[in-house]
Amino acid sequence: MAIVFTMANLPFVFDRILFVRRPAPGQHKGLGWRLFELVLLYFVAGALAAVLEVRLHGSVYPQGWAFYATTFCLFVVFAFPGFILSHLWRAPVRGAGVTA
Repeated sequence: MAIVFTMANLPFVFDRILFVRRPAPGQHKGLGWRLFELVLLYFVAGALAAVLEVRLHGSVYPQGWAFYATTFCLFVVFAFPGFILSHLWRAPVRGAGVTA
């Protein structure tokens, strides 16, 4: 569970696009890239879970669409702390306040 929680927050912690390329100077990684990486890491986490399930039980149990919808929603909920840190919890801009 801790590995999946960490994987869900990785797109919001690192500013490199696909964890490799830096954005252009003066730019930040946009929300679209972060969401793409979140979906990509969801599939990586699913593949890791499938590998572990095969090693422990011998086969992967068949799942329906409800399982994948539920696990994706849980993955998004796990990503919430990283989203808050990178998008909503920013330092205020100096000089932007109202002067008396």
